[in-house]
Amino acid sequence: MAGAAIVAAGAFTTFGGLLLVPLHEQRGWSRASIGAAFAVSMVLYGVTAPFAAALMDRLGVRRVVVGALLLAGGGAAGSVVAGSPAQWTAAWGLGVGLGTGAASTALAASVAERAGAGRRGLVAGLLTAAGVAGQFVFLPVLSRVVEEYGWQAAAWGLAGTAVLVAVCALVALREVRAPAGVREAGAGAPGVVGRALRVLAASTRRPAFWLLAGVFAVCGASTNGLLWNHFTPAAHDHGIPATSASALLAVVGVCNVAGTVAAGRLTDRVDARRVLAACFGLRALTLVALPLLWSPSVGVPLVAFAVLFGLLDVATVPPTLALCRVHFGSDGLVVFGWVNAAHQLGAGTMAHLGGLTRDLTGSYDPMWVGAGALCAGAAVLAGVVRGDREER
Repeated sequence: MAGAAIVAAGAFTTFGGLLLVPLHEQRGWSRASIGAAFAVSMVLYGVTAPFAAALMDRLGVRRVVVGALLLAGGGAAGSVVAGSPAQWTAAWGLGVGLGTGAASTALAASVAERAGAGRRGLVAGLLTAAGVAGQFVFLPVLSRVVEEYGWQAAAWGLAGTAVLVAVCALVALREVRAPAGVREAGAGAPGVVGRALRVLAASTRRPAFWLLAGVFAVCGASTNGLLWNHFTPAAHDHGIPATSASALLAVVGVCNVAGTVAAGRLTDRVDARRVLAACFGLRALTLVALPLLWSPSVGVPLVAFAVLFGLLDVATVPPTLALCRVHFGSDGLVVFGWVNAAHQLGAGTMAHLGGLTRDLTGSYDPMWVGAGALCAGAAVLAGVVRGDREER
């Protein structure tokens, strides 16, 4: 049931890429203003994670997940009736950002942390893969709905799905709580907030936190921020229909499952730094090559890009979670939440810059090359983070 909740939350995160063109054409809003709403959603998605993780330790997973899904569904419903960019930002940015932030990465990390030594990487990989399935596998269906019935119908469908999964989670999700000592450390709402902030204050004194946060910010910028929101509009610029672009993103999603599970297994066996550095190095090559692969029709080069990028896309999660655990012990889960906040800050920044660059230059190509350069730098930084595989 946790996997189903993560799938439902994941479906919201890539749906934005299908909305940019119709909102721009139907309502006359600039791509930059639409991208700003995506940026708010992504930043809140990340900032919510450490508080959601602490809240799950205190209240249990089920209550937090049900509330998060209802909030995301409300945000999607509110976006349909939004009449201005500010209202759109309030609905999609706040509702969807807060809801999905509490029901995706934080949920996967919480369940994985309770899986026990030797299995955490695999469980993290499996649940992260579930989120990717929601992000990409259902994208062609949503694209078809947008094409045939309009984006509003797809948004209502997502809202209804979130409510349905919330009801199922309330009935069927087995409650999972942290050990009593951890729950007592965050007793009550003030305790939950206080613990998350205390962990942040302590972790920021250590270089490992800043290295992990910087690396994960680049991860968010090159995936959630750029590919997930701007790949479909970029494909449209090159004459590729939205349905074909969504099919390519579905390939990314399918391959993500294999890549993330494999990264989880590797993280249980080898130095997490090596896994992380390899993911970023190869991702850099794929992004730099993308401007050379565009064509009016989907051919082998673009399919190859989708397969390789899919294998690398969220394979960074298991090794990053493992390094947080190594360096920060029992606080590692909350630290990972803050590191994920940096991920979403990078994603939000790139989501906005992608639309702004397209408005100013008429092309997304500079963003692909720039993101590739950032990934190359992240590969170097990943090797600097010291780790100890024996504590995983």
